[in-house]
Amino acid sequence: MKSFFNWSGGKDSALALYHAMQEKDYSIARLLTNVNKKYHRVSMHGVREALLEKQAMALGFPLQKLLLDDEPSMAEYESCMRQTLTDLKSNGFTHAVFGDIFLEDLRRYREDRLKEIGLKAVFPIWKRDTRELVREFIGLGFKAVVVCTKAEVLDESFVGRVIDQGFLNDLPDGVDPCGENGEFHSFVFDGPIFRDPVSFSIGEKVFRAYAAPKSADDACISNQPSPPSMGFWFCDLIELGNFFPT
Repeated sequence: MKSFFNWSGGKDSALALYHAMQEKDYSIARLLTNVNKKYHRVSMHGVREALLEKQAMALGFPLQKLLLDDEPSMAEYESCMRQTLTDLKSNGFTHAVFGDIFLEDLRRYREDRLKEIGLKAVFPIWKRDTRELVREFIGLGFKAVVVCTKAEVLDESFVGRVIDQGFLNDLPDGVDPCGENGEFHSFVFDGPIFRDPVSFSIGEKVFRAYAAPKSADDACISNQPSPPSMGFWFCDLIELGNFFPT
């Protein structure tokens, strides 16, 4: 079945893609990523568009970008997504694959929107224990760097770090080891499904605050709870030539 993968560039996406590629029922033919068209960065994660493109090339999949305004409204997001999904269906795609693990509202939202278009959702790592998942991720040889943290739970010392056992040991109590509650986001730069590692260097760390989502659906899209405002630490990644990051 011709499928596209909703690719964030992070570790959950990479592990879900790894498992989807083992399934003969699904033929992954494209990656779809939300990109902030004003700043040319992956939405929420803040990774540069050029690094996203190198990542897709290293994985060997065509990349399609869903270009969004900075902090789009729910109506704007849904209109853009509906058109993109309709175009994908007209090109023979039947299934959308996601790296979600246990956010029930988000899954239901995705399934409902896809059903309207006539597409089906697939969740390869759904309901897996997140401690088990992150151990599997590391054990398979995937490598990822933390690019964004929710400031109220993880300070700036966590951004720019590689996800390894030391990183997991340092996570405060209550923080999900996969960041499934939005505690952190990552950029995967190597692993068993990569043809070559993606090279980069660590850039500056920046704090940014954003208005909280105003509705339950908005919260589903941003994968965040709804306080009056939300602060995040970002670590910029700088594109390098074809050699391993230091």
